[in-house]
Amino acid sequence: MIGATVRPQGTVPRWAVRAAHLIPLCTLPSGLWRVALVVGLAGHRGRMRPWDSAVILSLSVVSEALALLALGLVRPWGEVVPDWIPLLGGRRIPTMAAAVPAALGACAVTVIWTFAAVNSPDLANGAAGFHGPALWAIYVCYAPLLAWGPLLAAVTVAYHRRRSRPASGSAALRRDWPRR
Repeated sequence: MIGATVRPQGTVPRWAVRAAHLIPLCTLPSGLWRVALVVGLAGHRGRMRPWDSAVILSLSVVSEALALLALGLVRPWGEVVPDWIPLLGGRRIPTMAAAVPAALGACAVTVIWTFAAVNSPDLANGAAGFHGPALWAIYVCYAPLLAWGPLLAAVTVAYHRRRSRPASGSAALRRDWPRR
């Protein structure tokens, strides 16, 4: 059955597609702010070592990449391994292989950014080297991250519900990955 195409299961709710597309937009302002910090446009009063710049830029890339993975919960590539991937192409992705990491991620980013928001008054005392408009820019750019976890949780629940319904149709729809 190599090369047999497995079709995605069920219809994705429109609200879930919109929510999944909002997730990368929630992480974008903070990522852009970190880029501005590295290039010296964020109002930081201090020098940054090259290693610090690399870590900050990597954090932006990794957070945006993780946010973009939410699109897999509403797109076919989150249900079926794309055909161009050797040996696994066309195989169905087990529901829990996507739902469990997504749910854990939703919990993690909710806890992380809620904790950061609750403890942000520590930032306001100026200890981090930000004052005035630069400090407000941090708040404005990081506030959307509070929505990341709840949006991801909602999209994950929709994914799990849709994929957990009994499959109808051919045996190819029920074929799971990896091969047995």
